[in-house]
Amino acid sequence: MAEHNEILLKKIQEQGDLVRKLKAEKESTEKVINEYSIQDLGEFDKYISQYSYINGYTPSRLDFEVYNNLKNVDLKRYSYVKRWWCHMRSFSNSEITQLPFMKPPDAVKLILNSNQNHDQKIKEEVAKLLALKAQLSNDAPPQKFVLKTPKGTRDYNPQQMAIRNSVLQKIISVFKKHGAECIDTPVFELKEVLTGKYGEDSKLIYDLKDQGGEILSLRYDLTVPLARYLAMNKINNLKRYHIAKVYRRDNPAMTRGRYREFYQCDFDIAGQFDPMVPDAECLKVVTEILDSLDIGKYMLKVNHRCLLDGMFEACGVPAEQFRSTCSTIDKLDKSPWEEVRTEMISEKGVTPEAADRIGEYVRLNGSTELVDTLLQDEKLSKSKSAVEGLQGIKLLLEYCELYGIKDKVLFDLSLARGLDYYTGIIYEAVLTEPIKIGGEEQSVGSIAGGGRYDNLVGMFDTKNKQVPCVGISVGVERVFSVLEARLAAGELSVRPSEVDVYVASAQKDFLTTRMRICNELWGAGIKAEQPYKKNPKMLNQLQHCEENGIPLAVILGESELKRGLVKIRNIATRQEDEVPREKLVEELKNRISMLNVNVNGL
Repeated sequence: MAEHNEILLKKIQEQGDLVRKLKAEKESTEKVINEYSIQDLGEFDKYISQYSYINGYTPSRLDFEVYNNLKNVDLKRYSYVKRWWCHMRSFSNSEITQLPFMKPPDAVKLILNSNQNHDQKIKEEVAKLLALKAQLSNDAPPQKFVLKTPKGTRDYNPQQMAIRNSVLQKIISVFKKHGAECIDTPVFELKEVLTGKYGEDSKLIYDLKDQGGEILSLRYDLTVPLARYLAMNKINNLKRYHIAKVYRRDNPAMTRGRYREFYQCDFDIAGQFDPMVPDAECLKVVTEILDSLDIGKYMLKVNHRCLLDGMFEACGVPAEQFRSTCSTIDKLDKSPWEEVRTEMISEKGVTPEAADRIGEYVRLNGSTELVDTLLQDEKLSKSKSAVEGLQGIKLLLEYCELYGIKDKVLFDLSLARGLDYYTGIIYEAVLTEPIKIGGEEQSVGSIAGGGRYDNLVGMFDTKNKQVPCVGISVGVERVFSVLEARLAAGELSVRPSEVDVYVASAQKDFLTTRMRICNELWGAGIKAEQPYKKNPKMLNQLQHCEENGIPLAVILGESELKRGLVKIRNIATRQEDEVPREKLVEELKNRISMLNVNVNGL
């Protein structure tokens, strides 16, 4: 029997390796849209010679699934396919997202190669693996596994949670001060709600298994769910905040606060308002949050999507390459210009001449003086889009000066933010000094970001009704990383418990008395606890107070109680005072108020 089980275990391991290999192959070849590709270009050329689109005379997302897989294919021999391909290329991203989903007609099913075949192969091999496991005898040795959290996730101990809760409370207080209301949305959305909203980052969306006929995905951020919420409920004006977890199938860098599951704290203003008024308030909100958290010196970088588009236009980049070029420029905060330039040329199809012209602009940063200089620039001044963006930046800086934050704002042409839905002002908050993590200095990078997205809500509205929006998102995980590094270095003290009073006893058989007093304190709204042993040692009780930062202790003694008194001990100073038993609650409240205890030490 043991030998039989050993053979089965070996087969299970081999079958498991095969399944993992197939899944890895599928993942490595995934693209943003990749369900169908062309199996026979010659036959497809014949077919498309009779029609404008794959489904006849109506364009659909199917056309772009196929188009996306033909970007690097030589089409010179296939004139009709080339004609169709060039036509597909003329569609904008916003037009693509509004096209219907359609299955291929029978006439072209044999021409198309569906990745569903790959899925079917994986399904078959998984079934074989399950069958082998079912054969394993009950007396087989247990499978060994390592207890760990999934990659890109973590557990949080009480001290870490005290830091997180304190940070979130401060952020929420700023949001509320500016009049924001709280909403919540599901942790998953219909996949079609998220598709086509994030540009190249769409490959980081977590897809879920089909449950009852709905194809779902975990939310990638809180902005697209907000747009869906506004469109679905026909809301034209809303100032909202939303704090919740989001999910990204990314390569995590946990020491720098980069996870696959993490919190976002969003503040957004939706509605038709005068230019840059809500945008400037969003920047003010960011400064108030970062000032209250006191995590280090920071700078708010700002730019404008219209300026970026005008810059690309002036530099000779075709309009259909604006968004992909923008996502490459967005990497300048992590990669040197030479690497970004190489990617623009080799992967995004930008000419070397255009890339060099872009390089002259993206290295510029400054304030109002730079805006005035660029408005006189020979190339940019000829672009309506660039001029619109520069005028918007100039107005924003004027409002920032009124809010007293202009010295913290930097106009930076290298700021791009790769998400497709941005339409106007964009901004990012970055720490200007590295922090020490594990004895090493590390740069944290962006800790907040956002911008204007005026067209996103209209994508979900049947009549394409637009609701202009602007917002910010605070990257709290990176804030947590900074504060946890300070905690590890001994620069920060944290109380995991918020207990203000510990009810102790100096002699035996005081359990019921302690319980009565605890109940009285709880009823008065005082945070209190007691030892759970019937006859605890006095030294252990005081040590518990010191270790957990409990500032006050009520000490019960037989002689004091007979005289109608109890002792209150200040744990830090060790001073003890006798107070009347009937005035205990009043006295404790006064002392807690005077101590003004900063519960979390932040």
